[in-house]
Amino acid sequence: MLRLAGARLLDDRDYPAVRAALATDPVASCMVSARVEVAGLDPWRLGGELWAAESRTPRPVRVQGLCFSGPNLIPLRGNISAIRSFADRALRRQRACSSLVGPAEQVMALWDELVTEWGPAREVRGDQPLLAIDALPSVAPDPLVRQVRPDEINRYLPAAIAMFIEEVGVDPRAGDGGVSYRARVAELIAGGRAFARFEGDRVVFKAEIGALSTTVGQIQGVWVHPDRRGHGLGTAGTAAVVTRLVRGMGRTASLYVNSFNAPALASYRKIGFDQVGQYATVLF
Repeated sequence: MLRLAGARLLDDRDYPAVRAALATDPVASCMVSARVEVAGLDPWRLGGELWAAESRTPRPVRVQGLCFSGPNLIPLRGNISAIRSFADRALRRQRACSSLVGPAEQVMALWDELVTEWGPAREVRGDQPLLAIDALPSVAPDPLVRQVRPDEINRYLPAAIAMFIEEVGVDPRAGDGGVSYRARVAELIAGGRAFARFEGDRVVFKAEIGALSTTVGQIQGVWVHPDRRGHGLGTAGTAAVVTRLVRGMGRTASLYVNSFNAPALASYRKIGFDQVGQYATVLF
């Protein structure tokens, strides 16, 4: 029996087809792949739902459209029909995600479908180059950048908060006094995915590996203390994290950056990053 076009909630029976779809672009899909590889497709374990858009068989071998709905709404692939089916499913409930993020073509098309009900956005960042490097960096890594220890969270957290406010435009402590944000930072530190250069009790450089799949690590939260900017700490520090990912973990290192951030783009290109795609982000 044929199905009408629409977004279907995926489950563990769809795991092989989903993994095949994610593998077609491992850099762009890193955020979702990292979750799926650990948790499978059960919504409770996954921390969200994974939707597919199909129009023929009930459970096809090949996924035509794919979208993750959780703390962020992440459309990864799909034509305009798939995007509309994702929008229809998203609009059946109150918006709970903090952002819409992913490949620019899918994000902007989905936003066009959602803006009437969900808009206006706090900010739309429609041009974010997606960069990747699978070799050692072209610049020397900072030898003073290292993994943050769990007992250093109180020294690290102020820098993480400052970075978040500067990048996202809101204080991550709002709402619950910072309990949930501290827990997230603590989780990254415990997993060996937070890196910093300390000078005394002060963090002068920081970065994290936010998502880590079996093939790709996505770097996030790159930040240099305002007093130390313009001295190459960001370039050398990011190179240290890239070295950890490529040589230490056997992964491709990736990140995405706002196109208007010319200094950051120049730094990443100096390290050896190449553009492999384009992301977009809608912030609520």
